[in-house]
Amino acid sequence: MRPETSTARPGQSPLNALVKGLAALLGVILLSALGPAAAQARPAGAETAATGLHVSNGRLLEANGKDFVMRGVNHAHTWYPGEKQSLADIKAFGANTVRVVLSDGQRWTRNGPDEVAGIVHDCKNNRLICVLEVHDTTGYGEDAAAGSLDHAADYWISLKDVLTGEEDYVIINIGNEPWGNTDPAGWTAPTTAAIQKLRGAGFAHTIMVDAPNWGQDWQGVMRANAQAVYEADMTGNLIFSIHMYSVYSTPQAITDYLQAFVNAGLPLLIGEFGGPADQWGDPDEDTMMATAEALDLGYLAWSWSGNTDPVLDLAIDFDPNRLSSWGERIFHGTNGIAQTSREATVFGGGGPGDTEAPTAPGAPTASTVTAASAVLTWPAAWDNIAVTGYDVVRVGDSSETVAVSSATTSAIVTGLTADTAYTFAVYARDAVGNRSARSATVDVITDKSGPTPGVGCSVGYRVVGEWPGGFQGEITIRNTGATTINGWNLAFAFVNGQTLSNVWGGTATQSGSKVSVAPAGYTAVISANSSIVLGFTGTKSTTNTAPTAFTLGGNTCTTV
Repeated sequence: MRPETSTARPGQSPLNALVKGLAALLGVILLSALGPAAAQARPAGAETAATGLHVSNGRLLEANGKDFVMRGVNHAHTWYPGEKQSLADIKAFGANTVRVVLSDGQRWTRNGPDEVAGIVHDCKNNRLICVLEVHDTTGYGEDAAAGSLDHAADYWISLKDVLTGEEDYVIINIGNEPWGNTDPAGWTAPTTAAIQKLRGAGFAHTIMVDAPNWGQDWQGVMRANAQAVYEADMTGNLIFSIHMYSVYSTPQAITDYLQAFVNAGLPLLIGEFGGPADQWGDPDEDTMMATAEALDLGYLAWSWSGNTDPVLDLAIDFDPNRLSSWGERIFHGTNGIAQTSREATVFGGGGPGDTEAPTAPGAPTASTVTAASAVLTWPAAWDNIAVTGYDVVRVGDSSETVAVSSATTSAIVTGLTADTAYTFAVYARDAVGNRSARSATVDVITDKSGPTPGVGCSVGYRVVGEWPGGFQGEITIRNTGATTINGWNLAFAFVNGQTLSNVWGGTATQSGSKVSVAPAGYTAVISANSSIVLGFTGTKSTTNTAPTAFTLGGNTCTTV
């Protein structure tokens, strides 16, 4: 959500080029200030008595010690208190967490104790971890209307009676984007003071703190001072939140920032992020989501609905049946919520008493069948607690082989042979491994491997970042033909022994040097004279020569 009723970005780009340049330098600036050695200086006695959600060794854990990775969205409750169905709708798309916008009365109508207690109750009913945040602090020091962190801390203290005992379910985000671009170094002292004020009042909850620079920390203040702020919380139950918008338009800026906290053993999540381009730039949401998944970091997309700028609405007019393209990307895309979210165990899933298996999924159907891949979709199974995943099996005369697993009711099966008949079926499973009966089967015949008539293509390959033993790259596929491509298979070969470790925008299989990539659901269609971009990380030795020959559906592509 942007201007007025929102996490605002006005003032985030005094000069957009300067901001981007400084963001790109985040990997160099202050590197020694947040190195691995700093993580050794933990407060004495911290992390010894876990109460609910807590932090240990840089990870957010539940009270039972299980790792919890937030996968969810932001919901603008304080401006839309009548949207009572939103939490249930957000949960239905697979989220395990919702970050709820509240007001302490400084700028908008105050959300009182009874209202907040109702929100927590609704989160629990919908089996969602609840991150509560005060939005009035947005842009303090630059926006004259913004409230202070000290005022926000007093608000949380006024809610202590309704929040005490909810440590298993609630994280307190003291204040949203609590400093603008004016003298962001001023963020550190009031942030530390607000944390200590809440601890002095007896709060045992995990506390979340947002970065300055309207949440984006493009000047590195939070990154440089994170260790000192963390040590000021003697419980150790503190997590840092970075907001990633147009400042984070390159893979290097994203991976450098997130990796720095992981290397230092300090807890971090992406508390807000956007994907659609705007007047400030084009955030690289694919790299954000892929890197968060690779590093097991949480992310919370902005935002469910009701934005002043509707480009950031995940659902149009709060209607779950009208997801925007941004919503489809977040919920159903590669490294999205449906694929990566795992419900908190505090809600009962995975308990030792769960012996009931899910029902069988509905019969799968096949679409976007190519010479080497097929997309399968099936009706959902039901479970008395929760279905946590599906296994697609290849059915033979007397055997079954797992072809792919999915957290959603669709999957891309890759590595198939051209002009070959296959039979597939699906099993559902729950958190403790109870497995359903097998679904009905579907027969698939892959396309012949010859070139697809009428297809023209060009491929651009570039390395966007390298480190010892690894690298990150992008592949741009352009449809230069006159007709739409609906389903494709990209083939190429590495020449120096490189291997792919993670791909977003598609699903890759690799045999030796040969690589085959099938599309994700949201990249399967390439209109005439348009393009899609795949991102990936991989391993390498000292030499990292780029591939020079690519085919799409058997057609040779021009290399650009």
